[in-house]
Amino acid sequence: MTDREACILLNAVPGIPPRTKHRLLESLGSPAAVVRAPRDVLAELVTEHSAERIAAFCAVRDPQTLRREAEAMRARLVTLVDPDYPPLLRSLPDPPLALYIRGNLPEVPHVAVVGTRRPSADGVEVGRRLAADLAAAGVCVVSGLARGIDAAAHRGALEAGGLTVAVLGCGMDRVWPAEHGELLEQVATHGAVLSEYPPGTPPLRHHFPARNRILAALSRAVVVVEARERSGALLTAEFALDLGREVFAVPGCVLNPRSRGPHQLLREGAYLAESAEDVLSVLGIPPRKGRTAAPLSEAEAPLVALLEEPCHLDELVRATGHSPAAVAAILVALEVRGIVRRLAGGRYVRTC
Repeated sequence: MTDREACILLNAVPGIPPRTKHRLLESLGSPAAVVRAPRDVLAELVTEHSAERIAAFCAVRDPQTLRREAEAMRARLVTLVDPDYPPLLRSLPDPPLALYIRGNLPEVPHVAVVGTRRPSADGVEVGRRLAADLAAAGVCVVSGLARGIDAAAHRGALEAGGLTVAVLGCGMDRVWPAEHGELLEQVATHGAVLSEYPPGTPPLRHHFPARNRILAALSRAVVVVEARERSGALLTAEFALDLGREVFAVPGCVLNPRSRGPHQLLREGAYLAESAEDVLSVLGIPPRKGRTAAPLSEAEAPLVALLEEPCHLDELVRATGHSPAAVAAILVALEVRGIVRRLAGGRYVRTC
């Protein structure tokens, strides 16, 4: 058995943490040596339970079957011994022994945008706009395809016509959450979807912290948008710091419990991120060039000025003194031109 085949096989052994597998690699010298080792040799290096599980799995599973399963999902397998293995992942103390990749990992700077699965409407808009502006500047936006901020980040990058990568905490044949099937397809077309878990692996709770280390390692920086004090987003930021990556946090309202995570990071020295320009400046990446647009009319200009923060239609009517019908007509025209965006609850906000 080759080292490449052994990497595919060892990676797929369930219930064994990556660090345990790497401990065996360090002790026995190569992936193939681990696969060939008798159970009693393995038991001298790891627990009896782990040794039994590894030996039993490697005795009955075929790496070629795993490869064919990947191909059936339109994915390819890249192993730690392959020259095209993502170089940034090698900085991890426990890099995945194999990755299932669908699409193509873009060869541009990556920035992770992460946060809570239950964001406020403002948090969703901030995550979407931040990702869109990063993508427009040529950055690949990385996130985890989860509900909330992750989904907003992927969608923002796609809306800007940019690149995005999703890292899964389950097998690539398991869409989680189920309603993100279409989003997964879009990400795979405009970037890549990747997972270290073989087909059929369910989205178990302990998979997501492991997934977050890959998110951090792939990225030059991690931006946290809304997160509670104990959350996976903060764990991603911790991984990033351990790897020498930059960490940014978006401040929020002190009355919002989702602001506590970013505020904690800011107290600990994270960079403040009020816009994509804050991130791009630290990374030395020029922002997108301004687009030539038709000037705003006398009726449009004051309305757009009010939309620096999300406003409800009723608020805009009171502030401008125009009729609801007139304000609604102006908003529709601005929305068609991409100058404003409609949010949930009948609110509107500027897009730039």
